[in-house]
Amino acid sequence: MDEARARDVLAAAGVLPDPARDARLLSLGENAVFAAGDLVVKVGRDAGLLERARRELAVADWLAGTEVPAVRAAAPEPLLVEGHPVTVWHRLPEPVRPAEPRDLARLLRAVHALPAPGFALPPRELLGGVERWLRLAGDAIDPGDAAYLRERRDGFAAAAAALTPRLAPGPVHGDALPRNVHVGPDGPVLVDLETFSADLREHDLVVMALSRDRYGLDARAYDAFTEAYGWDVREWEGCPVLRGARETASCAWVAQHAPGNPKALAEFRRRVRSLREGDESVRWYPF
Repeated sequence: MDEARARDVLAAAGVLPDPARDARLLSLGENAVFAAGDLVVKVGRDAGLLERARRELAVADWLAGTEVPAVRAAAPEPLLVEGHPVTVWHRLPEPVRPAEPRDLARLLRAVHALPAPGFALPPRELLGGVERWLRLAGDAIDPGDAAYLRERRDGFAAAAAALTPRLAPGPVHGDALPRNVHVGPDGPVLVDLETFSADLREHDLVVMALSRDRYGLDARAYDAFTEAYGWDVREWEGCPVLRGARETASCAWVAQHAPGNPKALAEFRRRVRSLREGDESVRWYPF
């Protein structure tokens, strides 16, 4: 789904008071996210994301009754428009500063203190999207690389299922990065709730450990994160397993953008090569 297609769906949804062409595109990935006036609208890539959109709205409604500051939905149910799920959200005030890892840590502590909601959350299917992303990559990537990632996926899925957690399992955000925190005038707010799951709390913490090791997060910022949360997941013997699973998923995620995008293809090849060579010092770049 490109921007033009997403704007066509946005126009057909009829959820904005102004023309869809005037909405500002905030991001384009599995969702196209547009802002207009007091609203934000997310247009999903395909109908397969409808159930996830429905669950994200349920999570937002649940968090509204807790102590966790989070984005609020402006409509209670998703629309399915021309095969694309569409959700509508209240737009947050302009940020007063970029979110920092310690902001995320405090929000995660609040999430991890919550009991299960009154509806079912799925397990964190960290590797669940690998096949779809590789299929979308098609002939743009080397078949040998695709086979290698499938093999890694299966191995890490089995290893993750056998882990003994240090923390009590329960609700997790699922994509715990500072980019999913918005710092407004009233403080940090959690956004992008679509990967909320019920699983090992360690899933949320390994993300930042990987950011330190692979994406160049400053060690002092990571230390501030662990201090604010109260524990460093790298002390846990299961950390390398969840890290390896997330690396595998992150590599496959980039693959879906490889067709027609030379930068994505180059980044995919960089990541696969570093995994094949076992070189944990190779820097990965956000995409």
